[in-house]
Amino acid sequence: MTQHRVAVIGGGIAGLAAAHALLTGAAHAPHVTVFEADPVVGGKLRTSPFAGHPSIDEGPDAFLARLPWATALATSVGLGDQLVAPESGKAAVWWNGLHPIPEGLLLGMPTDVLALARSRLLSWPGKVRAATEPLRRRTSLEPDSLGGYVRARFGDQVHLRLVDPLVGSIYAADTDHFSLAAVPQIADLAGKGRSVLVTGRAMPKPAANAGPVFYAPRDGMGAFAHTTAAAVTAAGGEVRTGTTVGSLDADGSGWRVNDEHFHAVVLACPAAAAARLLTGAVPDAANALGTIPSADVAMVTLAVRAVEWPRHLFGMSGYLVPKPMQQLVTAASFGSQKWAHWAVPGSVFLRISLGRDGLPVLHLSDEELLAAAVQEVSRHLGITLQPQHTRVSRWQGAFPQYRPHHAALVERIEHALPAGLALAGASYHGIGVPACIRSAQRAAAVLHSALDPMAQ
Repeated sequence: MTQHRVAVIGGGIAGLAAAHALLTGAAHAPHVTVFEADPVVGGKLRTSPFAGHPSIDEGPDAFLARLPWATALATSVGLGDQLVAPESGKAAVWWNGLHPIPEGLLLGMPTDVLALARSRLLSWPGKVRAATEPLRRRTSLEPDSLGGYVRARFGDQVHLRLVDPLVGSIYAADTDHFSLAAVPQIADLAGKGRSVLVTGRAMPKPAANAGPVFYAPRDGMGAFAHTTAAAVTAAGGEVRTGTTVGSLDADGSGWRVNDEHFHAVVLACPAAAAARLLTGAVPDAANALGTIPSADVAMVTLAVRAVEWPRHLFGMSGYLVPKPMQQLVTAASFGSQKWAHWAVPGSVFLRISLGRDGLPVLHLSDEELLAAAVQEVSRHLGITLQPQHTRVSRWQGAFPQYRPHHAALVERIEHALPAGLALAGASYHGIGVPACIRSAQRAAAVLHSALDPMAQ
């Protein structure tokens, strides 16, 4: 029996998870080759030394633990006993001062009106508007606008001061232009009844022993990617770093990648890159892929002297900046207070996010980004930051933006793809590490189904 060959274009966590699933998910595993343009695998999962610590993340620093796909893959590749959870620090929203995020929120959506009433983040007119949500008639989900739905249910203040900062920090999004269906927790709540508050009160609360919300490998998220790549090669796969894919062409019943024959291909790359590769072979899919936008962001990491860190900030994990208050900074994480294993005696580590959809930042130099981060966070915290160590990480096109009806667009694209091609990754089926892994495993299953009849 001839062993089929599968190319995986993209060596981020989606591509690596797809390769792992292809190699371990069927009785007759194909030969899998992963192509990654960068010198190392991982994509946005990048970890590097900083300020005397061997492994501080430059991109995502955790994944959701209560979604099964990332935890299961980490365990499968041997990282299960190295997963750690963050400290239980409190987060805040900066609105002319730091305000603790109220209790009883689901990604900013209120489910407890009394907790909202106690918060000083909203004005009394804003609280009254939110409290009248159960009296509102049903809001149509057809427009598929997260911002439009939240404003209709709770008013502008809940949207601008709670939902947009919380969701926007996860997706680098302007939620007025973001798909409601693309945020599953809120979409599920919205679809269960007319009133969010009534539905939220009826929802069972998480069990006290439900376990951590987030996990990360002790050696950083980059270790997740590198360990998965090692598992791929151990299972017989091949990972080619520093290898750009310049062409993808139909080749009989298969495909040619960089003039090399493969029976099937997983496009585990951003939509813009997939569109370029498919322009000649599948122009309808390429044109649609080219309409999926993305947002650039920058991450500035600072190390400041612990003796200069205000005591009232101890125990906090960080804060978010709502859109009306933003200049360039959208959020700040107090990393060494969030993660016990990041602690370095005498230092506090901050990770500061700049930019989002509609707020470009990468035209600025590293010096300008650093200056903006230091100046704005100093103003937010009421102190003068004097960092001992700094790092600027630039992430071009890092966050796909799911416009309203994004899911229908992806469905049309996938319907246009010939057999033997599959999409995986953040541009398509969900942002976040677990969603990328789920998308990758789905792509592997599609190709297994396409290849198995050929194996007979």
